[in-house]
Amino acid sequence: MRKLCLSLSGVAVLVGAWEIGVRLAAHSLLPGPWAVARAIFELAATGLLFKHLVASLFRVTWGYLLAVLLAVPAGIVLGSTRRPEQAVGPLLELLRPISPLAWIPIAILWFGVGDQAAVAIIFVAAFLPLTLSVSNAVRRIPQVHLQAAGNFGLAGAATLRKVTLPAIAPQLIVGLRLTLGIAWLVVVAAEMIAVDSGLGFLIIDARNAGNRYDLVVAGMVLIGAVGLGLDTVVRRLERLPSLRWGYTSAKGAGS
Repeated sequence: MRKLCLSLSGVAVLVGAWEIGVRLAAHSLLPGPWAVARAIFELAATGLLFKHLVASLFRVTWGYLLAVLLAVPAGIVLGSTRRPEQAVGPLLELLRPISPLAWIPIAILWFGVGDQAAVAIIFVAAFLPLTLSVSNAVRRIPQVHLQAAGNFGLAGAATLRKVTLPAIAPQLIVGLRLTLGIAWLVVVAAEMIAVDSGLGFLIIDARNAGNRYDLVVAGMVLIGAVGLGLDTVVRRLERLPSLRWGYTSAKGAGS
């Protein structure tokens, strides 16, 4: 309860400073917090809030899950064996610095304007950093744990299940959190260009509609709130007992 109050106090100070700043400005296009709150209620009443939220979450879910399903096994393979890492590692390092937004024209060229282009951009944005994160985590597993697994007769899938996955779990959760944040940022940017729905589109559409900066800021507030919610969901995975063990789980590989 005390932690919640501290968190809310920070938000209250920000909202208060926002309101004071708007009131003190002689001519300000920035709407105050109450105007933004009314805009959010307006979106909810017209059904646009649900429509745009679902559209954004739909694209993030598919792009992010596809990236996770492919990046985790790819990272494990690259971290476990030297030859694939030597062959593919430089390519990943070459592609990693490229901004995900730079892929927007290519995604539109391949998939057209629509959900597929946005999902493809999110996939690229999440796949590369997550693959490298998992690969680095696998390479950092102490060799003594793998040797102990071999002494207990473990190999292949058994070693993966009882040693590798428990050992990389802490860093994997961190990688999942970071890449989910990247995916959420990218979908908003992609929606400003490649689709006609979602929170990113809401911001651009409100700006083009004229003097509706209350909707623009409302879209920004919603993006932050949803991003916080998604991060909170992933952070709760860290509290699972099976993921708290970390490397200590690898010591029980032979049990």
